[in-house]
Amino acid sequence: SVAQGMAYMAAAFAVSASALGAGYAVAQAAPAAIGAISEKEENFGKAMIFVALAEGVAIYGLLIAILIINKL
Repeated sequence: SVAQGMAYMAAAFAVSASALGAGYAVAQAAPAAIGAISEKEENFGKAMIFVALAEGVAIYGLLIAILIINKL
């Protein structure tokens, strides 16, 4: 039905938008983290937390898509 199609499109949009956002965030955070680590090695933990938070955005989008599909 039309409602199912819209739900699948919403799930696809949630995954694609979150993956694009996470990719952009990692592309910005990873070089900065590498630069911070190269200057001072004690910053490794703090720098990796920012990169991991950016990756979490994609996981949240996937979780939303799973929740949308389970409602069908």
